[in-house]
Formats: sequence, structure tokens, C-alpha cells
Amino acid sequence: MLGVIGLILAIIFLMLFAYKGLGALPLAAFGAMIVILFNGMNVWETITTNFVPGYTSAFTSYMVLFVTSAFYAKLMDVSGAATSIGNKFTEWFGIKHVVLVGIIIVGVLTYGGISLFVVIFAAAPILYTMFKKADLPRHLTVVCFSAGSSTFSMTCLPGSPQLSNLVATEYLGTNLNAAPVMGIICGTAMFIMCALYGEWASKKAKERDEHWSYPKNVDPKNYEVDPTQLPAAWKGFLTIITLILIIIIGSKMGVNATLIAVIAMLVGSLMTVLLNIDRFFGKVNWIKLFTEGMTGGVTAIGGIAAILGFGAVVKAAPAYQRIIDWALSLQINPLVLAVVVTCIVCAIAGGSSSGQRIMYETMAPTFLASGANLPVLHRLVAIASGSLDTLPHSSGLFLVYDLLGLNHKNAYRHSFATSVVIPFIVTVVATVVCVVMGV
Repeated sequence: MLGVIGLILAIIFLMLFAYKGLGALPLAAFGAMIVILFNGMNVWETITTNFVPGYTSAFTSYMVLFVTSAFYAKLMDVSGAATSIGNKFTEWFGIKHVVLVGIIIVGVLTYGGISLFVVIFAAAPILYTMFKKADLPRHLTVVCFSAGSSTFSMTCLPGSPQLSNLVATEYLGTNLNAAPVMGIICGTAMFIMCALYGEWASKKAKERDEHWSYPKNVDPKNYEVDPTQLPAAWKGFLTIITLILIIIIGSKMGVNATLIAVIAMLVGSLMTVLLNIDRFFGKVNWIKLFTEGMTGGVTAIGGIAAILGFGAVVKAAPAYQRIIDWALSLQINPLVLAVVVTCIVCAIAGGSSSGQRIMYETMAPTFLASGANLPVLHRLVAIASGSLDTLPHSSGLFLVYDLLGLNHKNAYRHSFATSVVIPFIVTVVATVVCVVMGV
């Protein structure tokens, strides 16, 4: 019991001090120490064999991906292609519903195969232009990212290539289109609620007389340009469409997902330069461009790495296994059991796909032997994994907030509303309906 209390206190610590502005590394380190001490674990051994490997695993898994993604985003910035796309979207849809359009843009990119960690690099420059024109505060861009990438496009819509929809196929033998009707209904409900929240948040921001401001790491000169001096918007759209096609085709061919994304970013970078060659050669400092672009990707990994280190310590804690054993002992409907355990594990792990994988590794045999409707279980678990995974210690939040120049204090309320409250409501309703209908 003392160990379980330690886990709870550690998560509360992470939530509280994330709001206070404590950096990801000290936040994760102190949280890990709470877990270690309350669980009677050897301090030095746990730090060296769990925390540090967990931390470095982020660089092993994501460094090349983040570096290429950040460089691609930098080229889109400097070329003016991102600004042209943003201008075209505001020309098509106006500035009254910029948040809604932003949600759709991020949702399309995510559903098209661009991973949740990469979409921030691809979409941020486009949103900057749109939000500048609408003169809306930067913290509202979080609504677009959280609602567009972490809800309907990630867990609900059939065929989504995101890991949160993929994990179940490895353990249950289902496919990406599992329970399509239920997925579409749940996805539509999430989209509508997120869109309504976005409109409400925009209205409140205007009432508070809030205005747009650029992040410190962004050069306003790249966005405040005479539209006649910008490249044609089709060049930017062609680049993004090419990225999505590469990822879709690569996925169908069974190529490693990270490798596909890296190839897509490299191709996108090359296309951005070739299609806008007149805006690069003789006009930019290439040494500065490579330095700032690639370094930005490495810097972005820090927050994720720290939280992964904390997660590794949590998984090694005896209390964590006790929680799993307790869940396995519950004699309830297998669909309810799957949803309850998924929510708990994802909340502790701070990630949807990682939480699912941990849950399935322990409980998949139980579900396979239960006679439960596996496609429905697949979809319910995916949706559930996208709810409590976005508590303040979620690793992805540190990446998004860092790149947008925001923090938990001024942005987390949007993440909480769109990627915790709304998905959780849909999870509960969908689970109840399935149980009542005997699905």
C-alpha cells in the first residue's frame, strides 16, 4: 500500500509542479525519487538501470526523426511556403473559425499518417500565419494540436495508422478497421465537442482582449511578408501531400514507421528547397539554417526523454505490478475491465500507445479466452487510451508546449478539455452502450 501511495504522490507532484513551471528533467527526477523511496527500491541501481536507460531511449527512438522533422519545419518557415498555406486557408475559410480549421488541418495530417510527435513540426508554421491574421492568442493553437491529433484521428476513426490504433492488432489479431461504425460515431462526437470547445475558447480569449504573439524561437519576418512576394501555395500543399503519400505507401509496404517518417521529412525538405530555390540560394545563411533547424529537433527531445525515464522507474516499481494484479482479479465484464485497466495504466504511464502495450502484455490472454467481441474491445481500448493519457505528466505535452513557447500554466486547460475530458466522456458512454446492448 505504501508503494501505491508513492505512485499517486509522484503523479500528483508531477501535475502540481508542471503547473509551477519546473522543467521536465527535475520534474521527472524528483517524481522518480518519490516512487523509489516509497517502494523501497535501491536508489542508485534504479536510477542507473531504469531511469537513465528510459531517458536515453527517447534519443535512440526519436533523435533522427526529430532532427529531420525540425529541419523540414525550418525550411517551410524560411521558404515562405508555410505562410502561403496559412494565407490560403484563411482566404478559403476566413478568420472567424480559425481554431476549427486548425483542428481539421492537424486531424488530416495525423489521419494521413504523420505521427503525433511530427505533426507539431509540420503544422505549427501554418497555424502561426492563420492565428496571426485572426489575432488570436498563441495558447489556442494547443486546441488545434490536442483536438486534431489526440482524439478522433488517433483512436476512433477506422484505418488510423497511429500507434494507438495499431497496438491491439499485435495482441488481438484484429485490424486497423476494427468496429468501424462505433469508431466513426465516437470520432464524430469527439470532433463536434472539440470544435464547440474551440469556438468557446476563442470567444473567451477575445472577451479578455488577448492577442497574437510569436514564440521567442520564431522569426516574425518569415510570416510578416507581402503576400505577392511569397511562393505559390500549391508548392506547400504539394510538399505536404507528398509526405502523406510516402507515409501511407510505406505503411502498406510494411516499412518501419519511424524510417518512413524520416524519409518523408527528408523528401519534404528537398522538395521545399527545389520548389523555392530562388528563396534560398544567395539569400539565406546555410550554416545558420542547418544549425538552428537541426538543433531544434534535439532540444525538443529533452522533455519526452525525462518523462520516459520516470515511466521506466514506475514500471519497475513493485506497486505497479500490484496494481496490474489487482486489475486482473476483478470479476467484471471484459469490456469494462479492459477500459478500466487501460485508463489506469495510461494515466500512470502518461502515454496512450505505451499504456496499451503494457496492458495487453499482461491481459491479452485473458481477453482472448473471455469470448469478448475483440473488434469492439480493440476500439474501446483505443478510445480509452486517448483519455487519461494526457494528464500533466504526459511526455508529448512537454514537446508541444516547448515548441510553441508555452507552458502548463497557460496552455494545459486546453489539453485537459479536448484530450482528457471529451475522450473520457466518449469512453464512458461508448462502454455503457456496448455493455447494455450486449455487444
